[in-house]
Amino acid sequence: MIKILIADDHTIVRKGIIQILTAEFTNAQIEEASSAEELIERAVSKNWDIVITDISMPGRSGLDALQQIKLSKPHLPVLVLSMYPEEQYAVRVLKAGASGYLNKEVAPVQLIHAIQQILSGRKYISPAVAETMTNYLFKEQRKQAHEYLSNREFEVMKLLAAGKSIGEIATVLKLSVSSISTYRSRIFSKMEVTNTAALTVYVIDHKLDDRM
Repeated sequence: MIKILIADDHTIVRKGIIQILTAEFTNAQIEEASSAEELIERAVSKNWDIVITDISMPGRSGLDALQQIKLSKPHLPVLVLSMYPEEQYAVRVLKAGASGYLNKEVAPVQLIHAIQQILSGRKYISPAVAETMTNYLFKEQRKQAHEYLSNREFEVMKLLAAGKSIGEIATVLKLSVSSISTYRSRIFSKMEVTNTAALTVYVIDHKLDDRM
C-alpha cells in the first residue's frame, strides 16, 4: 500500500489531487495537511512513500517545511506542486532536497508520471525545469539580487515586503526578534536597498510573492 501525504492550504486543491491519485493508486492511503506546521508534524511522525506539498501556505512556507522535513527524514521523497512558474522556484526547491517540482497547471497524467518516477527512486525533472536548471548553470554569474539570498533570508524578505513587522515575522517563523533584525540587515545589504519600501518594489516587480 502506497502512503501519500498531501499538503495545501486550499481544501478544494487537496480534494482534487486526491481524486486524481485514487483513480491511479486504488489502494493508496492518503492523508492531508493544511499548513506547514501540520505538514511537518505529520511528515515526521509517520512513514510515507511520498509527500506532495504546495510552497505557499499560511505561516511558515512549504520551502521552510521541506527543509525541516529533510533534517528529520533526509530520504523521504517530496514533490513540490505549486502555482509559481518553474523559473521562480524549481532550482531553489531542488537544491533544498525536493525530488521534483511541478506547476499546478499541469495535466493529471503528468502529475501521475512524476509521482511514479519519484516512487521508483528517481527525481522528476520536467522539460521546463530542465531548461530552467540549464539556464541557471550557464547564467549563474549573472544572478538577480534575490538569488543570492539564503532560503531563510528569502522568506523574511517576502514577509517584510508583505508589510509584516519584525515582531510579527519572528512569531511566524518562531525566531527571536534579534534574529529577524539580523536577517533584515543581511537582506538589505545583499539586495542593495536601504529601506523596506524599496524591497517591496523589488518583490512586486519580480513577482516573487503571489500574496501581493
